[in-house]
Formats: sequence, structure tokens, C-alpha cells
Amino acid sequence: MTDLPELRLLRSFVVIAQEGSLRRAAARLTIAQQSLSQQMRVLEAQIGAQVLGRSSRGVSLTEVGEVLLREALPVLGHAERAMDIVTRSVRGEGIALRVGFLSSLANEVMPPVVRLLGERHPDLTLQTEDLSVGQLVTGVREGRLDAAVSRPPLIDDLRARLIGSEPVVIAVPEGHPLAGASWVTLADLADENWVMTPRVSWPPWHRKYDQDFAVAGFRPRVVRRGTSPQGLLALVAAGVGITRLAASARSLRDGGVAFVELADERAPIVLLTRSESANPAIDRLHAVVLDALREALPGFEPEPPEARDD
Repeated sequence: MTDLPELRLLRSFVVIAQEGSLRRAAARLTIAQQSLSQQMRVLEAQIGAQVLGRSSRGVSLTEVGEVLLREALPVLGHAERAMDIVTRSVRGEGIALRVGFLSSLANEVMPPVVRLLGERHPDLTLQTEDLSVGQLVTGVREGRLDAAVSRPPLIDDLRARLIGSEPVVIAVPEGHPLAGASWVTLADLADENWVMTPRVSWPPWHRKYDQDFAVAGFRPRVVRRGTSPQGLLALVAAGVGITRLAASARSLRDGGVAFVELADERAPIVLLTRSESANPAIDRLHAVVLDALREALPGFEPEPPEARDD
């Protein structure tokens, strides 16, 4: 079996890939450029393939180098995280927990999570970020986030622990004929103009939307794209079209919009982590997030214990 490269070599390789230059990477690592070149020769010898392409304009990654970079980032993040946990433990300090919140959930869910975690687990130091789904996935993959409170990302390389779900609503302009309705079905909305996020914002979600609309018997007439839930609601308030959001998005807009529940639709909420997490506080976070969701989201329904991915 091939010996695994030292973390030092992987870290040097990642810095070179980020800088695109041996000279700049050597300066950032505070080592001689000749020593850095020697490290890369050792790394390539261990792998048995070239990972860097060299030219007068700098360095670039080979196809093998691209694969190595993708795999090295979470390895280094995991190792740094493990050392941070051990070092804090030796010093008698609390464990730092880095958690991202999906932007559309953060307004309602982040405050009670911060409060409850502080009350129940004062030994934990919570660091939070409000991010898009793509940023959450990248942060968890690369080890910069220990966990994320999100919608299911619909991908296979991260673990999504289902916590529960909340209602889904259709946002329509005030004065819209449906504004006073108790509920609607997706099929009722075939003739409406729609505003939605760009498909590139998170393709797995949009593929799921395509399936939902196909089942309802139509393709939505999308007249404008908004880059955030707040932006979509602003377009709805302006009368541009309607959109579909989780019920927690109600808190993002004070006026100009009416919300009508979408029948038989639920928006799942998950705790997103790497398959193997180095942080022992994840289970405690899971329990706190569950109680925070119960407290913060009207209509929230926890997932039955037997159905959870625990």
C-alpha cells in the first residue's frame, strides 16, 4: 500500500494551488522556494503522478492535482479541527463550534439556537454565519464549518440529519385574488407569473422544483430571478410575480406581500455535517436546534425519532 503523504506536504500543495505560484506560496509559507519545490517532488513521488504543471507563467494543477486538491481540503480542515479540540481540552477551554445557518432560516432560528446553547452548554463557544446553501455546503465540505442548519442539499457526500419540517407558503402581492385564501395547490398556480432564484444558485433544488411542477401539470412562467429570499419577496411586493418559500420566510418581509399555505407541502430542515465529524458537540447541537425550531417556527413538526438519520 502506498504511504500516505504527510499533512505538511498536503498543506504546501494547497497553498501552491491557491497562489498559482511557487514564489508566492514559498513566501506565504515562509520557506525557501527550493525547499518547497523539493516537497512537491516528494509528494509527486509518493503519489506516483505529477500534480503540478510548471511554466514560465507559474504553476497550474494537472488533472490528478485537481483531484488531490478536492480531497486535501477536507482532510486538512478535519486535522486542524481535531488539533483545535485537543488543544482547547488540554488548556481546559470550551470547544468551539462553527455553525452556518441557511439565510432564509437564520432570522428565526439563529437567535434561539445561540441562546439555548449558551444556557445549556456554557462550555461551548458558538461561532455562527448566515450563508447561502452553496456556501454552507462548501464550508462543511472543507471543514471550515462543523455543521449547518439548512434545507436538504440533495447531495450524497455530506450527512443530512433530518430534524423536522415546516409549512410551505406561496407569496403573492397584496391585493392578489389569492391573498385571502386559506390554502392553494400548486396546480392552482399554472397561469401565474413566477419569480425564482437562478438555477445555478443550487441546481439540486431546482431539479426537485422541476419535478414538483411536472407533477402539478405545468412549467412555471418565470419572469424574473432574485438572488435571495428577501429579493424574491421584494419582487413579489412589486407585483412582478409570485414565489414559493418555506413559511419561516414570512419574517423577511413586513408589507406588500400575502402568504398562502401550499397544501400538502412541507419544507424539511436538516443538520448538515461531514460523514465523519471530529467535533463531539454535534449531538448536543442537534438537540438544541430541535428545541429552537419548536420554539421559533409556527407549524414546525419534528421528525419522529424512528425516522431520523441518527
